[in-house]
Amino acid sequence: MHRKAYVPGVAALLAALLAGCTGSSDNGGSTDDSNPGEAGTTSATAQPGKYTTLPEACSAIGQSTLGSLLPGIKELADERQRETAYEGEASPTFDTDRKVGCRWKVQSTDATNHLFVDLERVVSYDNSVSDDDEAEELFARKVTAADLPEPTASESTTESPASSSPSSPGPSGSSSPSPSSSASSSASSSASPSATPTDLQPRLLDDLGDEAFVDDALSSSGSTVKQRTVTVAFRTSNVIVTIQYEEQPATVGTVPDSEEMQDKARKLASQLADSLAG
Repeated sequence: MHRKAYVPGVAALLAALLAGCTGSSDNGGSTDDSNPGEAGTTSATAQPGKYTTLPEACSAIGQSTLGSLLPGIKELADERQRETAYEGEASPTFDTDRKVGCRWKVQSTDATNHLFVDLERVVSYDNSVSDDDEAEELFARKVTAADLPEPTASESTTESPASSSPSSPGPSGSSSPSPSSSASSSASSSASPSATPTDLQPRLLDDLGDEAFVDDALSSSGSTVKQRTVTVAFRTSNVIVTIQYEEQPATVGTVPDSEEMQDKARKLASQLADSLAG
């Protein structure tokens, strides 16, 4: 009578273990002390932003530029007063590598001008989100908060500027059938104090930083003096820069020139963008 082959229990267990180890090696499996999530986490870590520091805000703008934006500086007879006006006032901050700002206020015989510059370096605390992506998200919120009007098919820089309805600082798509004068004369006209030419309305900009926009608002305070506020904001990598430029004329019925103020604010923004890039 033939007996069936018998494998002792210990031998069978060893054989199974050896087979398991061999199979794991053949299939490229990880060893017992490896962590399957480590490689994926390391490879998914986002890169830091381009900028690790910020410039000193109050000294980031040259005196010639400040003289153009704040004409009243040139009217100050006292040398010490002029120096103080040029220096500006730094914004309180807890970390100058993360957020800095400076403001200026100068009064002239024609108007009172305010200038505020804010620079913020965005840092993401999520390893899967880069500093640039975090900054892009924050800038998108600024654009949404600005509530820029939707561009219309009739809007074009080649179109002759048309006066909009005086009931609004700048509704998109409105125009007057009669030819208008230049942007400067239309802005200073007391007959239509809140009119803004189509190509000067709040809008996105494609020639400044990675993304940018300009906002333009005229106060609606009845028959009192009108104050215009022009805001230019842009993002370059993980830094967001915001410029707020205001003018309040000294004479009732005078309206600040939208084109001139936007031009000055955009030139300042370009200078700041170049200095960051350098």
